Amino acid sequence: MRLVAVRHGQASYGSDDYDRLSERGWQQARRLGDWLAGHGEAFAHVVCGDMRRHRETWQAIADAYRARELALPTPQSDPACNEFDHQAVISGFVTEQPEHPAVLAHRRDSANLQTVAALLRAAFGCWAAGTLRECGEPWPSFRQRTREAGRRLHRMSRDGAVLLLTSGGVMAQLAAEALDAPDERAVELNLALRNSALAEFHALPDGLRLLSWNGLPHLADARELWTYF
Repeated sequence: MRLVAVRHGQASYGSDDYDRLSERGWQQARRLGDWLAGHGEAFAHVVCGDMRRHRETWQAIADAYRARELALPTPQSDPACNEFDHQAVISGFVTEQPEHPAVLAHRRDSANLQTVAALLRAAFGCWAAGTLRECGEPWPSFRQRTREAGRRLHRMSRDGAVLLLTSGGVMAQLAAEALDAPDERAVELNLALRNSALAEFHALPDGLRLLSWNGLPHLADARELWTYF
């Protein structure tokens, strides 16, 4: 009775279409699929968010299983496992707090990963605190739909291990509920999660419990493939 959640491979940050894997993202996902198949990971169910980067991560994993002549269940699409709209949250934050230090630093050097990370942390923190007026999906709505998805996954796990292909924000909500962590911890869990990382949850009778977080066993010998966004 186990849930294995996977964050998608690196998406195409900075391009016209973020919602697709970069070449590095494809490499991450292929290596993950080969690691899972090579270690005999079998799943009773596969659930996939219906964003392109989720489906492409699934495709790379499924290809690795086929190459080893191993079977995986047909994935079930669940839009409740889709990520929130990052751009709406960031845009709302920048509009409402144009003089915030993180906004000013990013304006000066938008290509610097540290300034990007600082902007994300500030924007997501305000979103979780409920202080953004224009943010797309409100934090309570996102938290509710993702945690309800987690309860469905918990029920599915009665049949055997479940593989979930999703995004960092969704996985952070599952972990925060499993840990009884406050909203600000959910933001930190999200920002710490690497692309193609694994998280394992044990399905106890009363809910999911976190076993492991942010694992990259498939990239242990390829540090150059470790990315956050």
